[in-house]
Amino acid sequence: MDNFMTHIVSITILLFLLITFLQSGIDKITDWKGNLSWLKEHFSGTFLGKVVPLLLAIILIIEMITALLCILGIYQLISENQTCYGVGAMFLGCITLLMLLLGQRVAKDYQGALTITCYFIVAVFGLYVINS
Repeated sequence: MDNFMTHIVSITILLFLLITFLQSGIDKITDWKGNLSWLKEHFSGTFLGKVVPLLLAIILIIEMITALLCILGIYQLISENQTCYGVGAMFLGCITLLMLLLGQRVAKDYQGALTITCYFIVAVFGLYVINS
């Protein structure tokens, strides 16, 4: 219980990231065609338009890896008082969000980019907290 209380902020942020990336990944798996169709339209006027299926697959894989690292990070913080997986989850979450931000900026979807920025702030704060 001491480890839980010591790392309560990091655990809460890892739970936030877990929900974010696991839900997003599951949505991509269960509605691949819908996501692909929407994204092809979203990026149709950009240099990313032709590689949307590949990029969607890459994002899906990274999101699921991030979700797994979040689970492992929470477990490791509580059981072993170690931060390796938690740091990895938060860093990979930041990288994923930066990739998504780039896509939104390229598509000139500034409102979408702003939304991603909010998630990014939480992830960077988590990275700062877990390393403090």
